[in-house]
Amino acid sequence: QVQLVESGGGLVQAGGSLKLSCAASGRISMYTMGWFRQAPGKEREFVAAISWNVISTDYADSVKGRFTISRDNAKNTVYLQMNSLKPEDTALYYCAARGGLAIVRREREYDYWGQGTQVTVSS
Repeated sequence: QVQLVESGGGLVQAGGSLKLSCAASGRISMYTMGWFRQAPGKEREFVAAISWNVISTDYADSVKGRFTISRDNAKNTVYLQMNSLKPEDTALYYCAARGGLAIVRREREYDYWGQGTQVTVSS
């Protein structure tokens, strides 16, 4: 059983940066880790994912080139560095873990979820 807690959200101006953290209660070395987000009135959408061996990453087109997902298995923590933030990035950001080796984008493929951290980008 893995519990996830996100942190690092906040209010930033467009063009600014934030770094989100996701701390896991259990060891995540063999888990695929992902970030999702949900804006008001919209469905939760995939943002980024990283494989257990850190070799592979995947990004939504909307964030590619601006966001970077990383992980530190020794610290049981996953990060999302967000640069050049835009107002449309405003959302509740969720960390998720999948007990499998493959990187996937579908929400239902992930086994564990955090409660989310709010990111608000002003223009």
